[in-house]
Amino acid sequence: MVGPSDAVARVRGAVRPGLTGGQPVLVACSGGADSLALAAAIAFEAPRAGVPAGAVTVDHGLQPGSAERAGRTAGLLRDLGLSPVLVVPVDVGPDGGPEGAARAARYAALARVAGEHGGRVALGHTLDDQAETVLLGLGRGSGPRSVAGMVEQRTAGGATWWRPLLGVRRTTTRAACAAAELPVWDDPWNDDPAYTRVRLRTEVLPLLEEVLGGGVAPALARTAGLLRADLDALDELAAAHLAALTCDDGLAVADVADLVPALRTRVLRGWLRAAGVRDLQAVHLAAVDALLVRWRGQGRVDLPGGAGVVRASGTLRLEPVRDGGGPPSAPHNREEPDA
Repeated sequence: MVGPSDAVARVRGAVRPGLTGGQPVLVACSGGADSLALAAAIAFEAPRAGVPAGAVTVDHGLQPGSAERAGRTAGLLRDLGLSPVLVVPVDVGPDGGPEGAARAARYAALARVAGEHGGRVALGHTLDDQAETVLLGLGRGSGPRSVAGMVEQRTAGGATWWRPLLGVRRTTTRAACAAAELPVWDDPWNDDPAYTRVRLRTEVLPLLEEVLGGGVAPALARTAGLLRADLDALDELAAAHLAALTCDDGLAVADVADLVPALRTRVLRGWLRAAGVRDLQAVHLAAVDALLVRWRGQGRVDLPGGAGVVRASGTLRLEPVRDGGGPPSAPHNREEPDA
């Protein structure tokens, strides 16, 4: 009896460990090689693990014939044995550019469907996508979390996102589709040099491979994993400090100021986020941190959403939104967002 090809076996092997506990899975599938190989692997492995598995394809409506293409993808997913298979049309807004707006609309739709069906969403991001993410984070100076890349599973935005193929190369998913004779749709946006990721994929990474003698993408992904482990450890330590240091009045300056910077800023971020402050940037954290370690009698630090932090009687206190509302004035010396 002839078994599956090496590529098919590798993709199936990547999804198998995550199919436990019986929680339903919905595969987000565009019809491209990565998500289609993922869908085929989950369609094969999920019944054997006793896990209900369906799929979702999102119609962004941005290209001619998108509805028909989404319908064909849905038919292919049903033929693989996935159920339910949903086609979800979305309205892509103008904010964030075409790529960012499409991504925001897609993830919102996937989160909504996952909530309705009680499952997690499987995404087809590969090791190559991880390498591109790390390079983007490095180039933009977006902070260590950005450089640490994507995680295999996380809960955010009301859904659980599962990326089982982060250790699988893009060439493997395409080979798996070829071996299974699955018709792959190649999105023309993936070859458009107007998008930064496309240029990273087609120009920057090949040049780095040439200059450094190969193995760059796996090395970047490996670096992301190592950094992520360190960041997770720091976050756990910061959470323990925050739980011990928080009081009804706020944060005691002396206790928090004595922490090393990597822990101190995490404690501040955790404290502010727990209080409902969102969209924090590095400049806001730096200004609040200055109330701890560079105290010169400065006044209130305004934060996104209109709240603010003041130092009084040796304690940092969060003040509510000021009467009259309106956006807060940002501190001086703006920096890039902190991931």
